[in-house]
Amino acid sequence: MMKKISQILFVITIALMVTSCKNTKQKLQEYVVSYNKTAVNFKSENVTLTTARGYINDNKIELRFETDLPQNETNKTKAVKRFPEFLKEMISKDLNFKELVEEGVQFDVYFLADDNTVLAKEIINKEELVELFKN
Repeated sequence: MMKKISQILFVITIALMVTSCKNTKQKLQEYVVSYNKTAVNFKSENVTLTTARGYINDNKIELRFETDLPQNETNKTKAVKRFPEFLKEMISKDLNFKELVEEGVQFDVYFLADDNTVLAKEIINKEELVELFKN
């Protein structure tokens, strides 16, 4: 009985070690898949859809937040002002985001108008992550 328990614990330990030894590219892929699965439940004012796309060879993830806002100067000004705060809140809740950035993954994040033109854009890398949370 004790030998059986030891064997089971050994298998569990090996499985945990294998899953914790993922490289950055694997984590990037998993983040994109997970993000897109959970994005259907994403709720934020004016955001109608959010998606992620991974670029493994460039070590980059693109996040898109599509809105119902028309493209105009008023909305663009508001978006540029509010988007960094929105990102800080989102990133604070997502430990995987921070981990990927620390491993060198860059996030290109777009806040889009109803015609898919850019209202605001942020590029988050190690330096920008520090700057974002400095304010």
